[in-house]
Amino acid sequence: MLNKQQAEGRYQISVVSLDELVPQDHLVRKIENAIDFSFIYDLVKDRYSLDNGRPSIDPVVLIKMVLIQYLFGIRSMRQTIKEIETNIAYRWFLGYDFTQPIPHFTTFGKNYVRRFQGTDLFEKIFTRILEEACHHGFVDSSVLYIDSTHVKASANKNKYIKQLVQEERKKYQELLEEELNQDRVEHGKKPLPKKTETAWKEVKQSSTDPDSGWFVKNEKEQTFAYSFHAASDQHGFVVSAVVTAANVHDSQAFSDVFEQAVERVGKPDAVAVDAGYKTPYISKCLLDEGIRPVMPYTRPHTKEGLFRKHEYVYDEYFDCYICPAGQVLTYETTTRDGYRMYRSDPGECNHCPFRPQCTESREAVKRVSRHIWADYLDEVEHLRHTEVNKRLYARRKETIERVFADLKEKHGLRWTTLRGLKKVTMQAMLVFACMNLKKLANWLWKLGKGGHNALHFRFTFEYIQDKLPLLPMATREFVCNLKP
Repeated sequence: MLNKQQAEGRYQISVVSLDELVPQDHLVRKIENAIDFSFIYDLVKDRYSLDNGRPSIDPVVLIKMVLIQYLFGIRSMRQTIKEIETNIAYRWFLGYDFTQPIPHFTTFGKNYVRRFQGTDLFEKIFTRILEEACHHGFVDSSVLYIDSTHVKASANKNKYIKQLVQEERKKYQELLEEELNQDRVEHGKKPLPKKTETAWKEVKQSSTDPDSGWFVKNEKEQTFAYSFHAASDQHGFVVSAVVTAANVHDSQAFSDVFEQAVERVGKPDAVAVDAGYKTPYISKCLLDEGIRPVMPYTRPHTKEGLFRKHEYVYDEYFDCYICPAGQVLTYETTTRDGYRMYRSDPGECNHCPFRPQCTESREAVKRVSRHIWADYLDEVEHLRHTEVNKRLYARRKETIERVFADLKEKHGLRWTTLRGLKKVTMQAMLVFACMNLKKLANWLWKLGKGGHNALHFRFTFEYIQDKLPLLPMATREFVCNLKP
């Protein structure tokens, strides 16, 4: 028969604890069982007065508030506080009862400015959660997957000024200059003097968020953004993260991301990256360290209708190139960028039947460049064809690309809600910490190492032990080998 729900339940007075209302398999319970947040007190104790002043909001509560925001992909702290006020599980996670007032949404922002700004608190929280995952054996750092994704900045793309900025010096510039000058000397050339003039370039700088960078990629929307560079292990745990302006090339941030990862989880056996990292320096770094580089095929940039570079064969013994017509291209010079230039004989090129497919030079000269570290790139290209590299590269979509997809889809970072590199970095470290924490908590729960599952297993184990004398011999031996 038709039944109508009455509204008396709204006014029913019940005696019940908050703990009874939160489901045993709720994510906040899993997280509470996975890690002890009291370590935060030691990280912030020098930021609080112990003797005087008004009582503060518990720093663990402050951190848990932002963890709730990023764990559940809530867009702002204002909305997070509204959710906490009405969500029983969130109140339980913070340790607040039914009626206890929740801190104002500006509380965390004020504490960040007054206490946490300029500290490494959020990086330490990220590291502590990662250490917990390593302790349980969940992190497999034998292969690292490194990549970056752009996150739109909280800035109007139409409000900007054009500025001349100094070009950033490459981190390996001194090493490159030393080796290219040595190469020039070996070829009978004079070493190049150090650059005295500063190189400048014109860039768009946002009037709203000057730390962001103008992002341009293929046909995608051009806007101000940040680049989130990260490294993950084979299971998708984020092991290091660096935030830069979006106009900083991936290869420039590689060293920082890689060094952080090695410091936290140790040196890997292999590193898988996309085409943006396929440079002579990165190839050299990895191979010199005994690490297997896993890099993809890159399309040649030769103009349509002309011979591709691989059709010019390099003769290592005579240090020259041989063109498709059999002519020898001899060494000409080594440039400041580290490229050896090889030049053809214009007398022979003038009458060559392949000239239209070889060069469009008016002087009938064909030049081919080869980096002084090109041997490392050749080795990378050789490894690309192995079954190991093919298998490892295919896993990028299950690891680092999945990390970035979850970052934007599940944790609310399609665009930043904060401005300035320091604040965005704080936001990034907290989100990546939440992603690791969520994976850690779920895995521990599935393995029965926390909460209701572990309690149920322990009671069952004790019950069976009491009944051991009644069980068959084979069953008794199996039970004795179990560990609760």
